[in-house]
Amino acid sequence: MIKTKITEMFEIEHPIIQGGMHYVGFAEMASAVANAGGLGIITGLTQKTPDDLAKEIAKCHEMTDKPFGVNLTFLPGFEEPDYPGYIEAIVKGGVKIVETAGRSPEAYMPDLKGAGIKVIHKCTSVRHSLKAEKIGCDAVSVDGFECGGHPGEDDIPNMILLPRAAEELSIPFVASGGMGNGQQLAAALSMGADGINMGTRFIATEEAPVHQNVKDALVAASELDTELIMRPLRNTERVLANDAVNKILEKEKALGDEIQITDIIEEVAGVYPKIMQEGTMDAGAWSCGMVAGLIHDVPTCKDLVERIVSDAEEIIKSRLSKFVA
Repeated sequence: MIKTKITEMFEIEHPIIQGGMHYVGFAEMASAVANAGGLGIITGLTQKTPDDLAKEIAKCHEMTDKPFGVNLTFLPGFEEPDYPGYIEAIVKGGVKIVETAGRSPEAYMPDLKGAGIKVIHKCTSVRHSLKAEKIGCDAVSVDGFECGGHPGEDDIPNMILLPRAAEELSIPFVASGGMGNGQQLAAALSMGADGINMGTRFIATEEAPVHQNVKDALVAASELDTELIMRPLRNTERVLANDAVNKILEKEKALGDEIQITDIIEEVAGVYPKIMQEGTMDAGAWSCGMVAGLIHDVPTCKDLVERIVSDAEEIIKSRLSKFVA
């Protein structure tokens, strides 16, 4: 048993969080992780309306009696989502944990904190983590360059980012980006984190509500099979390499600094249902971390979480203790 500030804060058995993932973080995913003793997260904006989110929260309550959270991502887009409506659905649904990401959640903190909700904000830098602490976030998820999705523009890997966060932060933080096994949980704890956040690794589980082709692609991939797209737009995203991604990279090379989001809209907009639900793997770009190189099976969430924790315990108790005279 590994007890940390994060397990105490969120009242979970193991210091493992399943981060928000578009068209993955449904009730089936969140409840499976929660029932395994981790913190499962419903992805708020995958639900098209606040009412849809309210129904998904209710569904998750039926599937688990353990704590779970909701992810709200504040990203610049073509249309501003109804964030107050989503927050109302979260509050009325009795959810007490929210993972925020993207832009600062500062404008919505009074509503969240006023409802007694614990907020963990995903940050890709120490400076953003400090801002999250300053505006009242209870914890942060420190996201290294290895992560799937948006790693920011600093390109700092977790071997540097985590100890830097430990130097500066007063609130607890978890290690995010490239996390997938017990070795990494033990390493994260040793660098000052109070747990880990996993995204890509949880996609390759039995309960993940995605097409089998997606899970097979993760098992088949190595750590060399991701690409960074949208760097010229300063909206960098790490994705699994495929034909659509190759097209994006070709356009970026040809257009250089003149490229606009509209030039790649066909490869990035509205593609997640085709990939995650239909299994059309070349339909577009989809977020995937370098941790794909460490994914070799598709276990249940319970087996995965318990294996990670037991492996970490063994490393801490047996391997590391041998080095101390």
